[in-house]
Amino acid sequence: MLTSECICTHLRRAARGVSRHYDEALAGFGINVAQFSLLRHLQRLDRPSITTLAEAMGLERSTLGRNLRVLEAEGLVALADGDDQRNRMVLLTEAGAARLQAAHPAWERAQSMLVEQLGDGQRDELVRLLERLA
Repeated sequence: MLTSECICTHLRRAARGVSRHYDEALAGFGINVAQFSLLRHLQRLDRPSITTLAEAMGLERSTLGRNLRVLEAEGLVALADGDDQRNRMVLLTEAGAARLQAAHPAWERAQSMLVEQLGDGQRDELVRLLERLA
């Protein structure tokens, strides 16, 4: 393995490994962890605008738009007009809520496995450090 002092290299490698862990857990539900996260944000935010959702997720609007098109094609989300024509609202459909509910136990198991591997203290410290870097 290549050794490096570059924080970015280590973070990206860890992010790929963690994403792969969750993706494997969610594979049977036809969504990946990014899509699961997007659906969870929609559930919590209740009819956010595309801009509000992008900000909450730390994504560029264009990246979010590409992800939304995939979920919209699968009937998991819907777009609706907002207060004005420049502002579109994102809605979690019944199918999206059902998919999220079905996948949630698999996400919980994946989450528990990582917390078990780290321990509660290290998990809390990792989250604190990542929030600081974000």
